[in-house]
Amino acid sequence: MTHILAIDQGTTSSRAILFDSAMKIAAVAQEEFTQHYPASGWVEHDAGDLWSTTAATCRAAIEKAGLRPGDIAAIGITNQRETTLVWDRKTGKPIHNAIVWQDRRTAPMCQRLKAEGHEATVTDRTGLLLDPYFSATKVAWLLDEVEGARARAEAGELAFGTVDSWLVWNLTGGAVHVTDATNAARTMLYDIRKGRWSQTMCDMLGVPMSMLPEVRDCASDFGKSRADLFGVEIPILGIAGDQQAATIGQACFEPGMLKSTYGTGCFALLNTGDTPVTSHNRLLTTIAYQMDGVPTYALEGSIFIAGAVVQWLRDGLQIIRSAGETQGLAERADQGQELVLVPAFTGLGAPYWNPDCRGAIFGLTRNSGPAEFARAALESVGFQTRDLLEAMYADWSGAQGSEGVLRVDGGMSASAYAMQFLSDILGAPVDRPHVLETTALGAAWLAGQRAGLYPDMEGFAKGWALEHRFTPALDEAIRDRRYAAWKRAVAAAQSA
Repeated sequence: MTHILAIDQGTTSSRAILFDSAMKIAAVAQEEFTQHYPASGWVEHDAGDLWSTTAATCRAAIEKAGLRPGDIAAIGITNQRETTLVWDRKTGKPIHNAIVWQDRRTAPMCQRLKAEGHEATVTDRTGLLLDPYFSATKVAWLLDEVEGARARAEAGELAFGTVDSWLVWNLTGGAVHVTDATNAARTMLYDIRKGRWSQTMCDMLGVPMSMLPEVRDCASDFGKSRADLFGVEIPILGIAGDQQAATIGQACFEPGMLKSTYGTGCFALLNTGDTPVTSHNRLLTTIAYQMDGVPTYALEGSIFIAGAVVQWLRDGLQIIRSAGETQGLAERADQGQELVLVPAFTGLGAPYWNPDCRGAIFGLTRNSGPAEFARAALESVGFQTRDLLEAMYADWSGAQGSEGVLRVDGGMSASAYAMQFLSDILGAPVDRPHVLETTALGAAWLAGQRAGLYPDMEGFAKGWALEHRFTPALDEAIRDRRYAAWKRAVAAAQSA
């Protein structure tokens, strides 16, 4: 057995990546699926699409690599977090489309719970904020709005899961209903300090605890795939939510280490070790990973729109045909125009947490065109990242232990323009690794070390390799002026 199969189930596509015994990529298969927008601010996926594209890409990757199923030692899973599914335990049929993490339909429910004074309890138990982003209010909505769902749930007929649970359920033919600590920590139903589902939170949201999956370590026995799927049973030995998997893939194992992943959204995690640091700047306290029953905690800042702003340039404005065109456009932009784009298409994430805010652009002139829009789009990601890091440094002095270095990954990290601006606006080094597929790598390492194929944590960290370091080249006065313009733009967007 020489390979690990990593499943990376994301917001817009499913991917399967095979890693060899040296943790090098042997084959990749990817398949996009349809996004559903049934109402303003609502985002759904067909649960069947999540499973069918996952199964298809796994088969395709195995075929591309020319492997036999018996060559695969284990499966590791990483997934879009918070996206919520509820299905019938007997039939495996979902009662509704999956409600995606970006979905804002439960904003009124969150506002009501805040008005009733529940947010302090939510933060104390879960480390999270009362926001539609998380799974709990989505489950409550499904139980309230799908006919007969609540009675079926109370009778023990329904199962809840985030995407990892849904995939394991299907991989094992309904034999296993599990999740890992990192995904559980994102549901707003899990007590991250006590390491168990919270009765208090379930009662608050009206979610029967019988619906919830068993919570295990990130590296654990999650069952075996059905033999008919890939020709042989393959053990599932690793699971982590996508941002935690990227933290692992970036080898951010020491307190103070910091990474930021640029996919559909942008997510920065700061390892705080065995200490769950309470944020005073509306960041999230979460679990970075859990090994041998011991959780390692993190502060997290979540930006809803990062790579999605490039998709907007392509699909919404139609000023580019592919993401790769964005850098060339940005480089040709008029330097005298400093457009500021606040990409609050589905509200603002950390540290603002304003679900009602919508996007805005400032500084338009008669000469503003595609190049200036492209530049503003890429720069919006840098501005939002600085918001996160400033909040993290204010919350925890241990953040300085990383010496201000930010490790980056994800699709947008391939853009030299975006990463140079990120370094410029942060006034700090930005390190891009050789392996940009850190999310899949993290899932693969979890499964591989459990299977005995890959090294331990220390050995894995030693193998992390730098591809390029971006260093600040922007005058400090210009940096401060531009960031001040961003802060004014955000304030104006929120007051509109």
